[in-house]
Amino acid sequence: MEHIVIIGNGIAGITAARHIRKLSDKKITIISAETDHFFSRTALMYIYMGHMRWRDIEPYESWFWEKNRLELKKGFVERVDTDTKTLHFKEGGSINYNKLIIATGSTTNTFGWEGLELNGVQGLVSKQDLENLEKNAPNNKECPRAVIIGGGLIGVEMAEMLRTRNIEVTMLVREDAFWTNALPYGEAEMLSRHIKSHGVDLRHNSELDKILGDDNGNVRAVLTKDGEEIPCCVVGITTGVKPNISFLKNSKIETDKGILVNRKLETNIENVYAIGDCAQQHEPIGNRPPIEAVWYTGRMMGEALAQTICGKSFDYNPGNWFNSAKFFDIEYQTYGWVFSEQRRKDYEEQFHWKCSSDLRCITISYNKISNEFLGINTFGIRMKHEVFDSWLDEKRSVDYVIQNLKLANFDPEFFKKYEKEILSAYNRQNVTV
Repeated sequence: MEHIVIIGNGIAGITAARHIRKLSDKKITIISAETDHFFSRTALMYIYMGHMRWRDIEPYESWFWEKNRLELKKGFVERVDTDTKTLHFKEGGSINYNKLIIATGSTTNTFGWEGLELNGVQGLVSKQDLENLEKNAPNNKECPRAVIIGGGLIGVEMAEMLRTRNIEVTMLVREDAFWTNALPYGEAEMLSRHIKSHGVDLRHNSELDKILGDDNGNVRAVLTKDGEEIPCCVVGITTGVKPNISFLKNSKIETDKGILVNRKLETNIENVYAIGDCAQQHEPIGNRPPIEAVWYTGRMMGEALAQTICGKSFDYNPGNWFNSAKFFDIEYQTYGWVFSEQRRKDYEEQFHWKCSSDLRCITISYNKISNEFLGINTFGIRMKHEVFDSWLDEKRSVDYVIQNLKLANFDPEFFKKYEKEILSAYNRQNVTV
């Protein structure tokens, strides 16, 4: 019987396993050094905040794996020998495969700062990171202040988590507004104000120089490049993530920043595949980055690869870009492409509207030559994915989108609607409707 081995039990690996099982009777083994069972990684923060228990973020019952003949192995793969199709474990022992799927996800990205080895320095990616945060910052008496290095989605999650325990938080962000590498300035500045309103000491244009420790190897402070020393007991490193592929450095599998794959998610080695955060497309798909550390793309890759593994050659085609997140009280959605100032295309024009509450805004991107709608960011207003997906496929004009925003509104019945205000602001900006 053909043996499929999957390294990694995140959304990509588990989706591949589930769909291979639906399509075949192949033997499937899933290996993870992190946890016994798959869990919803995006919900980790809610355990620390007391909103959920660990078992609440495990989507499947414990009997699911045996019922579906998915063998689980706890272990750390130290070396991959593609000549003999053998995986060697750090703990000792090995396992053979016929086809190998690497779905090892991401790890925290660091930049060689002095003091990274100190107790209390950590990221927020894995279950172990969550356990470390519980140990390092159990309450505001044992940990009165934390410093977070970097912004983005993980940084603001960590800040929200710590603030629920009344721990003082300082964030060092080198840009002059929050997450400007991804967002236009109007949105970034609104988020900066919102984060500060939750008691976070958000420092713009501020960078880490080094992390300082005490005689016991614990964090005691950080030193900024401006020479300021900020006392703290936890340093959260949230300067992005990178593919978790260090165990492949002596293998024959071709890597760059991630594991290089084609549209079928095949590596340079026959019968070896990579999916999820650790996979890097040889050629990016449209405007998408070659590495997509996003939950839903991992799921899509798993579904696509299952078809190929089971004999139906299938290309990974993720369609229109979308994503969602939450910044304290503000929900965020993006559909299509709305580029930041640094990345904006020559043909791109943007319309921006902000509510007087400073809690809601939208930015719509369009082609200033053809008037074609290119994408939308929404903050504090829920929109329907399927509506924007169809408008992007149909290449609707920005005029059409503005006039029909109510068709896309997903807010509950008694929420205030803002379509008229948005249309009025659009008209005032002298855009022809």
